Amino acid sequence: MPSNATQIASHPWTKRSFDLAGMPLRLLVVDDNHNAAEAMASYLSFENMECRVAFGGLEAIAIGTHWAPHVILMDISMPECNGYEATFALRQDQRTSGTVIVAFTALNDDGDVRKHLVDHSFDGYSQKGQSPSKLVALVMSFLH
Repeated sequence: MPSNATQIASHPWTKRSFDLAGMPLRLLVVDDNHNAAEAMASYLSFENMECRVAFGGLEAIAIGTHWAPHVILMDISMPECNGYEATFALRQDQRTSGTVIVAFTALNDDGDVRKHLVDHSFDGYSQKGQSPSKLVALVMSFLH
């Protein structure tokens, strides 16, 4: 991966943040690949995060608005309701409008992808296949 993509992926794109207020970090993993979603949630649970999974955009909206996660890792390419549509719906809901949403996708972070993701109100980007420690560092960078 080019160094500029690594740098972009390592830092938040927005000033959105969260405060744990003594609670465990709640993170929602969204992916239509059940095995990938479950594996990521399992890994992150070992990082002291309370994780749930949603197997698509519609489930992400339902779980996100009722569970109120601090962070949502959102896959982009999903059938029925993709990551862009789900993020738009979550941003329109008062309960989740301030939630940190990170694009978690196999898409390469070239300038066009970043602009498109930022235009759709994503707070950051992590490419699938990177070291999970980079993803954890990105998630924790939103903590204030």
